[in-house]
Amino acid sequence: MNEAPNPTAGTPKKNCVVVLLTFNSAGIIRETVTAALRVSPHVYAVDSGSTDGTVQILQELGCTVVQRPFTNYSEQRNWAIAQVEEDCDWQLHLDADEVLDDTSVQEIRALLAGGARHDAYMLRRRDYFMGKMLRYSGVNPWHLRLFRSGAGRCEARLYDQHFILVGAQRTSARLQGFMHDKNALQLSDWIARHNRWSDAEAREKSGPQSVGDDVLQPRLLGDARERTRFIKQLYYRLPIGVRAISYFFYRYFFRLGFLDGKAGFYFAFFQALWFRMLVDAKIYEMNSMTDDNNPNLGVSPSCANTTRPNAS
Repeated sequence: MNEAPNPTAGTPKKNCVVVLLTFNSAGIIRETVTAALRVSPHVYAVDSGSTDGTVQILQELGCTVVQRPFTNYSEQRNWAIAQVEEDCDWQLHLDADEVLDDTSVQEIRALLAGGARHDAYMLRRRDYFMGKMLRYSGVNPWHLRLFRSGAGRCEARLYDQHFILVGAQRTSARLQGFMHDKNALQLSDWIARHNRWSDAEAREKSGPQSVGDDVLQPRLLGDARERTRFIKQLYYRLPIGVRAISYFFYRYFFRLGFLDGKAGFYFAFFQALWFRMLVDAKIYEMNSMTDDNNPNLGVSPSCANTTRPNAS
């Protein structure tokens, strides 16, 4: 499949373009785009070969759709950034199942109308699991998604990727609204996806850790994302096994996940305990066996065509 040229080239510069990554997202994409269109009439979707009617829905709603094979989340995001960078002042990046609420729509519209004092803005993400909105059990909610063209890119990581600021003296701020991550996966599909993501996380943690300007750095006194990464760095200093169990108790009891009912328990169990234990088991496996003994160890090629993993 050939990569499509930038269809926005040569047109008048836009105030804001909403950028989506899509793959078989027909069940939610209409709701996502409908909310995004309240922010900007310009929606640019990079699709990775959907076969479920996603592209038809996008075209029906007036979106620009290009096809591009999926290699990994960071590479796909940064390619999309480059395609629209010269044609808009601002970029808003959403996943296919992230729906803006009324507050975030109003805030973003006010910023685009001339009220922006910063180069980028962070939105809170509210997780859904088994059809229920999670008020307490969710993972790190803050994500930098709205930024001036030329001011942001996606960090080069296999897992837990965030957008980062580019250039000196750039500033960011928080918005009050939410983007609702309306994950509609059946539990079996959710488990299969997280099994693939555990490959990427285990490989990331088994190799040299990325440093420099291309990744979000762990900082205790940084923004919410940097503090979370600092805490995650401490997490990986705990013994294998102990850390996953400790994380479950932290999420379910200390962070009041039990107040989200049965869905909150299952989310804490699968996302904080099962997933983290699976990552630890794969790290142990990778450290115990050389690639010569098992050349198939590594990131599964089936990690392609998945939305961005939840940062945790």
